[in-house]
Amino acid sequence: MKAILFNGSLERRAESTSGTISKYFAERLLALGIRTDIFTLADSGIPLFDTTLTKTPLAVERMAQLFTDADVHFWLAPLYHGSIPGVMKNCLDWLEVTANRYEPYLTDKTVGLVCWADGLQAMQGINAMDAIAKSLRAWPVPFSVPVVRSSLFDTDRKTEISALYSGKFDQLINIATSKKIEKTTINQP
Repeated sequence: MKAILFNGSLERRAESTSGTISKYFAERLLALGIRTDIFTLADSGIPLFDTTLTKTPLAVERMAQLFTDADVHFWLAPLYHGSIPGVMKNCLDWLEVTANRYEPYLTDKTVGLVCWADGLQAMQGINAMDAIAKSLRAWPVPFSVPVVRSSLFDTDRKTEISALYSGKFDQLINIATSKKIEKTTINQP
């Protein structure tokens, strides 16, 4: 099994919220024997989505390959003004380059969703990512983790994930990587 962590934040510091969450997920997935790539949006070089280009940018080709090769995705995003960062949505919009493939976009990929906010509104980011994942033909798992950032870290060690959230992250990882997830299809006449 192959996983990708899509770090949708523009933070570059290793000790940032997005860096700490990405590291936690990567370590847990590695412990399960799952090959994991981290796609950090801040370092990706993905340009603004432009349908008039005659050639797909190399950074987009690489991103599309990473995203379509992975069996399971974990999308990690901060909440900015009621939704995910626009650059994260821009990156996902570029999956349009896969539209003519036999299995376009993220067909049948499993996606786990995590969003953090300073207040109680992180679920708005989860809802946005859920809608995007579904429109890309992916399967968001039925359990997601909206995070209240002030409760994310252990109070004694400010760089360690708290027991509350490590338990939730572990549950999301177990659900998303489980072979027991039933994917249903709608039978059309």
